[in-house]
Amino acid sequence: MKKYIIVGQGLAAFVVAHQLHKKNIEFTLVGDPKLSSSSLVAAGIWNPIVFKRLTKSWMADKLIPSLENFYSECERKLGTQLITKRKLIRPFSEKQEIDLWLKKAKNEMHEFLSQEIFSEDNNKFMNCPMPLGYGEVLQAGNLDIKTFIEKSQEYFKEKIIVELFDYKLLEVERENIYYKELKADGIIFCEGYLIRNNPYFNYIPMKPVKGEVLEIHCEDLNFKNALINKGGFLMDIGEKEFKAGATFNWDDLKEEPSAEGKKELEVNLAQITNKKYSIKKHEAGIRPSVIDRRPVSGVHPRYKNLFVFNGLGTKGVMLAPYLADNFVHFVLNTAELNAEANVSRFDKLYPNT
Repeated sequence: MKKYIIVGQGLAAFVVAHQLHKKNIEFTLVGDPKLSSSSLVAAGIWNPIVFKRLTKSWMADKLIPSLENFYSECERKLGTQLITKRKLIRPFSEKQEIDLWLKKAKNEMHEFLSQEIFSEDNNKFMNCPMPLGYGEVLQAGNLDIKTFIEKSQEYFKEKIIVELFDYKLLEVERENIYYKELKADGIIFCEGYLIRNNPYFNYIPMKPVKGEVLEIHCEDLNFKNALINKGGFLMDIGEKEFKAGATFNWDDLKEEPSAEGKKELEVNLAQITNKKYSIKKHEAGIRPSVIDRRPVSGVHPRYKNLFVFNGLGTKGVMLAPYLADNFVHFVLNTAELNAEANVSRFDKLYPNT
């Protein structure tokens, strides 16, 4: 029976682990969960729309059915709720936005945009001013990533080695790879932005981006299973508890929250609500984005039993299930890789190709 080593302890690593498990493929997870916090900090939102031009997010029509099936299976397997389908509310700032929304909703975006414009009266329960009304994005929601990872760690506890992976101890042979006492058919690196430290895949042109979020308490906000998007986002996570985000910073790649990030979040939050709130938590993480804004999956240009699954960026929850399924089929020689996500597009950057 084939066996693989997965390096990583975040969203990408555990989605790959579940996809291998579904196919009865043996694996061992190796990694230090304290290395990078982006998966644990993220709100886990999936949204089929690119608001800038009101266009469909890349492959949304395939990704959303896949994620709903995958995470629902994980809910049954792990015995806990993981996903919440949400009403995604987009307040309008000017009349032209409404006209474009209605045009798109009646034509190519009818699957994802409400054909009704809701007045501010419809959202009295929210206590968020929307004088021009709002539209609703369909098929949106979020994954509780923290619970998904924690429950997956518990479920696969016999298959996990918690330690910092040491590349110097990896031995690569034609048929097998060896790491300490482990022998496997291949190794899959799911290390997030820290792949920049990986001597086998550090040629991939990553463009990591820092994101910061707030968790707040607000007595005057009272909505449930909704997500308001205007400048930033505001999402309920408990009784009178909300998550607000998120920033994008390509220059500051420290994982600690910053004063600048907090100020930006507060400015964005003021666009959504004018109610008083208290900050309960301020967190930051580094998203593993690639320079061309597409994920990377596939095989090393030289070593055919070294694989990568990375670069999920800001849409990891939506991208991971579909692409990980495709990736695992590729590793098992039963499917071709998605061409746009194939790491081979960067083979020319590998110095010894």
